[in-house]
Amino acid sequence: MDRLIYTSMTGASAAAQRQSVLANNLANASTNGFRAELSMFRAVPLEGDGSSTRVFTVEATAGHLEQPGSAQRTDRPLDAMAQGNAYFAVQGLDGTEAYTRNGAFEVNSEGSLVTANGLTVLGDGGGPIVVPENAQPLLGSDGTVSVQIDGQLPISIGRLKLVTPTPENPIERSADGLFRAPLQGQLDTDATARVQTGALEGSNVNPIAAMVGMIQAARQFESQMRLVQTAEANDKAASQLLASR
Repeated sequence: MDRLIYTSMTGASAAAQRQSVLANNLANASTNGFRAELSMFRAVPLEGDGSSTRVFTVEATAGHLEQPGSAQRTDRPLDAMAQGNAYFAVQGLDGTEAYTRNGAFEVNSEGSLVTANGLTVLGDGGGPIVVPENAQPLLGSDGTVSVQIDGQLPISIGRLKLVTPTPENPIERSADGLFRAPLQGQLDTDATARVQTGALEGSNVNPIAAMVGMIQAARQFESQMRLVQTAEANDKAASQLLASR
């Protein structure tokens, strides 16, 4: 059997995976704080006698697009947009510290500050932020959480944990859509990080670019499958020639 089948298979697999990534990005084009996922591949020549012309496609280290999404003004007291490359710290469903750019917060029935998905928002001390009953929570530009009771002056009850990834301490997307620090488990609080209150960050996905990429990936997949069909036809023709002798 022609080795073309195997090399074409790797190309088709890469195109299918890229199609899946782009489809997920497009589905989250309206998700607050979503970071577009990147898919990267590289060509690797196959070693061995008679294989110098064969090239496999393998996945390379991929990441996410760091470009901030557009600001969406809401004027809601518990909406916040992290400035620069800062992230909000939350507690994932697995109990570990995770990070998100979605700053749509609310207070649950237990008085804890949570995300729109119900995840506990962490303070700079690593614990949850609890809002007293019948208090109006407010957010400051430095992430400070204050409460106002019966028209009195606001009282600070904590500060959001804001972190800023660096090349030395990066973050990676997890299967649940949140980001985590693979090297040291969690990042230190960035005291210089700031937020824009009363606003949310939109997705940084470019829908048009995602659609064009999906069309290109579909054509690449079709091209690779045609090569597989060509290799199969060549194999059948060779078998017929051998059988006629």
